[in-house]
Amino acid sequence: MKVSFARWLPAITPQQTSSQQTSSRQASREQASRRRAEVGAYRLGDQVRIAGRQVAEHAAGAARTTRQAVARVDGESVRRLAARTGLRKGALLVAGLAFVGGVAAGPGVLDAPAPSAAAPAPQAAPVAPAAPAAPAANDDGGNSSDDGAAPKMEQLIPYGTQGAQSSTPISPEQLDNARTIVHTARKMGLPERAAVIGVATSLQESKLNNLGHLGAQNDHDSLGLFQQRPSSGWGTPEQVTNPEYASRAFFDGLERVHGWQDMPLTDAAQSVQVSAYPFAYAQWEQQAADIVRSVDAGH
Repeated sequence: MKVSFARWLPAITPQQTSSQQTSSRQASREQASRRRAEVGAYRLGDQVRIAGRQVAEHAAGAARTTRQAVARVDGESVRRLAARTGLRKGALLVAGLAFVGGVAAGPGVLDAPAPSAAAPAPQAAPVAPAAPAAPAANDDGGNSSDDGAAPKMEQLIPYGTQGAQSSTPISPEQLDNARTIVHTARKMGLPERAAVIGVATSLQESKLNNLGHLGAQNDHDSLGLFQQRPSSGWGTPEQVTNPEYASRAFFDGLERVHGWQDMPLTDAAQSVQVSAYPFAYAQWEQQAADIVRSVDAGH
């Protein structure tokens, strides 16, 4: 017997209804998600539109401010000023915008003076030795200043003395040797500072005595005012015991020392003499300056 289809309908219907309900719920959730996305997108778009309107309003306000700022320059409109100067209105508006930017930056920007090439601040320069006075021949073949005035101590000791100073009595013969040193420096066109270095060096080496060979006490073959050694190329024994030759040989060596004018006395002297006691020359700087000053004064 054939079973009626209606007999199976109650069993099929609940299954179909449950499936339909599941699909309906999924569809509802998807629809709700789409609505939320649409609402969020709408709100975001609305915020963007609001921000855009605000930016546009600010831009319009800035443009109005710019136009108002440059609308008149000394009572003339931009159009008239453009016609008078031959500049395009766009260029004048750019200039006006720059002016407004300066106003916004503050009065200090507009009032600040234009930069100028200011002269560099003076820098302290090393004290240079004074140039020797114009020479004039005197009785002993040397030279002295025209007016006989002694040089200032700042010329003779420009950097001050170093360490404790020594002094020794000077005989007329020693003073004559010192005078030869000073006059030789002047003949060679050297400044008074060179004469001080020469006299101080001789004070250390020989106490301004033109020493010959001292036998067993002699330092190798050193001779003369500066204890120069013939074996080292300073000259013959006769030459280095000639005060003027010895002085000229010393100053020739001094001139070969780069920057000697700016050196402490003991460094300049040591650069020429190459002594075993390089700091010994400094102790004679004050007495050497006094002797040079006395010689220049004609004493």
